[in-house]
This record gives sequence, C-alpha cells and structure tokens, in this order.
Amino acid sequence: MGTFFPIHADVIADLEQALSQETRDHLKQAADRIVSAKEAGGRVVIVTGSGPNLHEGVTTLIAELIDKGIVDGVTTSSAVVAHEMAGTLDRVRRVDGTQCGFSPDELPLGGHFELSLLDEQQMETLAREMPLDRPLLQRLRETEGDEIIKAAGNMAYPLGYRTERIAVEVLQRAKVEGRPFEEVAGRGADPRTMIGAGWRAGVPVLVTIPQLVGGGGVGLAIGDSLSITERAARIARMMAEADVIVESAVALTQEIHDGPFETFTGHGIWAARDGHPVYSLRDKTLIRFDLDPGLQRVWEIERRSSTVQEAINRGLPKTKLLKVPFRMEMSGFARLPGSLPVVGDIGVLWPILAADVARRLQIDLEFLPCPQQTEAGRQMRESIVRNVGFLCRDTMLNLSDSRRAPDISSPAASC
Repeated sequence: MGTFFPIHADVIADLEQALSQETRDHLKQAADRIVSAKEAGGRVVIVTGSGPNLHEGVTTLIAELIDKGIVDGVTTSSAVVAHEMAGTLDRVRRVDGTQCGFSPDELPLGGHFELSLLDEQQMETLAREMPLDRPLLQRLRETEGDEIIKAAGNMAYPLGYRTERIAVEVLQRAKVEGRPFEEVAGRGADPRTMIGAGWRAGVPVLVTIPQLVGGGGVGLAIGDSLSITERAARIARMMAEADVIVESAVALTQEIHDGPFETFTGHGIWAARDGHPVYSLRDKTLIRFDLDPGLQRVWEIERRSSTVQEAINRGLPKTKLLKVPFRMEMSGFARLPGSLPVVGDIGVLWPILAADVARRLQIDLEFLPCPQQTEAGRQMRESIVRNVGFLCRDTMLNLSDSRRAPDISSPAASC
C-alpha cells in the first residue's frame, strides 16, 4: 500500500523502556508465541474493541498486519465497522447545535452538533449519492466551534448520516449475495481499514454478537445480514483455526472466543452432544492487552492455587473468594493454560509488539502507531485523517467475487 506512517526504532525503544520489567517480559513472550505460530504455518486472530483501538491507530495497524500476512482473522464491533466505513478518523467542527436551529431535545449530552470537514471533491461525492442540506451546511460553516479529530462519521453531518444511509444498501447487497455485511462493505472500504484489508486478503473480519450494538444503523444492518446462529458459527470457525488469539481493549470476551460452540469452558457441551461442530481453547494461546491490573492479579492467583477453578467447582462467587472486582472475561482467561496478560496502554503495547514480530519474521511494515498523547501520535492521527478515505459506494456495488484491489490509494478519491 506504500509507506504510510513508519515509526523509527529509537521511538519504539523509548516506549519499551518506560514499561515495567514484567510487562516487557510478557510482551516478549507474546511476540515469541506469535512468531512461533507463524513460522509453523499457524494462524493469528485479533479480538478488538472500539474506542481506543481506533484512536491509538491499532485498527489501522491491524489492517497493515493483515496485508503483510501476519493476521489471519479479526473480530470487532459494529462501531468500528461504522467508523471504518467513514474513514476511521476524521476532522470535524463541533458547534452549539441550538445555534444551528436544533432543539435541545434533538441533541446529545452537551448540546453539540458536528460538521464533517471534507474537501470539495469529497462533498460532491456525497452530493451525488444523497440530497445535501445546503442551508444546514452553511449554518454549520458559519457557526463558531472547535475543530477536533475523532472517530470518523458517527454524529457528524453529512458523513455520519451518509454512513447510516449507505448501510441499507450494503445490507441489501449482502442479503442478495449471501455474504456478511462486513465483507460487502469491505470491498468498497479503504485498504487501510480492517474491513478493506480483510476483503482484499480473503481474511474474515466479523462483528461479534455482544458487539452488534453501538454502531447505530450500521449495527442493525450487520445484525440483519446473518442469523445469530450463522454469525456464531463463523466466529467459532475462525477461533477453531487460530493458534494465537490477541484481545485488544475489549469487554465481554467470554461470550466471544468461548461462545456456544467452545468446549473447554463448558459452554459448548450440549452443542457437542447434539453433534454440532465444536472447538476447544485448551491448546491455544490467548493474549490479552488490558489496563486493569486486576486481570494480572487473578491470572497470578490462578497459576498459584487454581482458585478460580475451585470457586467454579464449589459454586462459589469468585469476587468474594478472590477479593478482586471480577469481570466476566477473567474467568475463562485465567483458567486457560495458554493465557498471557499484558497490562498497559494499547497505544504503547501494540507498536512494540508489532515491530518485534515484524523484525523477527523479516517483514517491513509501512505503518506503526504511536500513543496519541505523544507528538508522534498526534502526527499519526493527522496522517490517518489525510490518507484513509471513506467507503466508495461504486466500488462496493461493482465488485463481487473478484478480490482485486482498485488501483487507487483511497477509494473515496475515485468516487
């Protein structure tokens, strides 16, 4: 895809030096397991949340890792798909909505309304697809407000509204072709998004069932594109084929990687009895990037004394027994023999891990993120705004089985 935003080795070294020795050790172990799996022809699957994964450049990095053959499958949220359809990150002007004619009841908390700061070519692309409220656009341009970079689309006009509308067309095409919404959207998405890179590489990128809500109309359309059972089965196949699973700032993972067809945690016991295809997490590596030190503590307790499993065996509440605020995903994670917690900021952890893995696999990366609170991180976010375009409707509608990538750097530029 061409050089995008490479980070130099000295920046990575500085990030690593600021980590605790324990976190550095666990990051090295994580890289060891990924490299060993890839060298043996194995598969790596990433389980992502939204929010920080977008803002820290992690989803853009995962697109790069898909393109380079390091990542073989992704689960994510409907919110991430919606933002990637709009270009991942964009620049907006945030104004007082009441000054633009909106009643307070129409506006979100804070009373803000947002204008997508698009260039004239991008605005004309949207004008060919839907009627634009030109008077509203003029009022938004003339109203004083703050300019910020945020997750793309969302509540900004007209890009957020366009994403909601185009989701209906993506859903219709998905149903006609019998494909997941994410796959159909991916063929028109920018190559530097996970859904865009996934489609081009034939790598599945799927929204999990707990993460269907949160993407507005996009989430509804994703949910309507496949039955719940088929979505669970597709994700189960992805997890069954994985040797290493990396969770990145995501909640409710016990309902993601060990869902209704997984047997090690017991959830899939009746599916197995009824003859459905099932799989086990028993021999898999499960790496979790998380800010919560409680995850590390529960993992360590389980390694010393099997307290989590004992609580389950005795039917006791784990929170009281462990004296740690207990999140649902801690249970299966702590009990899994191949689990590995890495506690820290994903904006710091991911570039260190990706650089190490790429170096050892002798792969050149054209993009590495940097923590958004740093100057390099600020430049990275600006680069994403400039270089990652919104979904191209024409490409989405005109491509089907062919996986050839359009000869463009950004689909939005050609629409």
